[in-house]
Amino acid sequence: MYKLPIKSFLIATTLVVGMNTMTAQDGLVNSLKVNVSEKSAESFKFTDVINLANTSIKNQGSSGTCWSYSTNSFLESEMIRMGKQPVELSQVFSARNAYVEKGKNYVRMHGAVTLGDGGELHDVTNMYKKYGAVPQEVYTGLNYGTSKNKFAEMAALTEAMLAAVVKNPNGELTPNWEKAYAAVIDSYLGQVPENFTYKGKSYTPQTFAKEVVGINPDEYVEFASYANVPLYTKTMMMVPDNWSFDMVYNVKMNDMTTIIDNALKNGYTVAWASDVSEKSFSWKNGVAYVPTKKYDEMTAEEKENMFNGPKPELEITEEIRQKAFDNYQTTDDHAMHIVGIAKDQMGKEYYIVKNSWGATNDYKGYLYVSKNFVKYKTTSLMVNKGGVPSDIAKKIGA
Repeated sequence: MYKLPIKSFLIATTLVVGMNTMTAQDGLVNSLKVNVSEKSAESFKFTDVINLANTSIKNQGSSGTCWSYSTNSFLESEMIRMGKQPVELSQVFSARNAYVEKGKNYVRMHGAVTLGDGGELHDVTNMYKKYGAVPQEVYTGLNYGTSKNKFAEMAALTEAMLAAVVKNPNGELTPNWEKAYAAVIDSYLGQVPENFTYKGKSYTPQTFAKEVVGINPDEYVEFASYANVPLYTKTMMMVPDNWSFDMVYNVKMNDMTTIIDNALKNGYTVAWASDVSEKSFSWKNGVAYVPTKKYDEMTAEEKENMFNGPKPELEITEEIRQKAFDNYQTTDDHAMHIVGIAKDQMGKEYYIVKNSWGATNDYKGYLYVSKNFVKYKTTSLMVNKGGVPSDIAKKIGA
């Protein structure tokens, strides 16, 4: 989400410690550059079915904060849906507060919980509920001369600091470590404003969230799909970046696309977390689907033409999905924002997905993701309760 997935985070940690030259965000985007076909944009003919209002494409830079960019984009679309003038919300404000809470959790758990930039969709609504919100212009997180996020050095320092705290050299923890930890974060991202002026009026983060944004975080529900736990009950989201141990509703695989379709058809966009490490996910070409053949079994010509026009897809089952999750082929790599539905020239439907890697691909920051890919690779999704189909809402008691 960028969240960073544990596998991308481990790559990032290795690179930072060994060479200090690349972050996980850079590494993942660079690795996806190989998933490209020459004339993809010419070979697909997409027609919008639903395209809901959303704010401008952003770039998370060299930071593992996709979870914050995607979910804040989602909340901005919620403002539009509610008839409000959307505000570009500070993604780094959400991330900064999550880093503080994550550090506290890390120490309470004696270091036995994930660190790094990674997070989940619910981290944004949780931080919104506790800390409020601020506009991007008030808190950019660019506190030392950079034009884009660059968090590797901060991450290395804060992780080293927390490791020292967990070692407990004094025999008992002082009350000062939390202040010292937050101070390091703020030295990189900037001090959080207690008060600020927006459009001529003074706010605190809490009053801005209440009076301007107007989102009720309790109106949002999160779903996942596991074959090995009871359906329509809350279960632990079993991914490493769920550092807050939040519970999500477990639904059938096909329920996920049913929920997304219903939400979009009723004017609600969807925050979406997924694995994007598949060779069939092409950021440059802006297309993701599930081929009928494994990449290693394809001919050179098939690999070269993977994204040159619509292709048949593997039919996804609950068993295929669960197996990929259990054997680490599906991990919580990335988070994005589903804003619509489109059809290709063959009539197959795809979700229109807004990303946070800048407007650098064939579709200026958007992708077309097949429903089979979503069924296969989704780790979680978040939607306003009003977007949940009534029969599923009844089953979960929402």
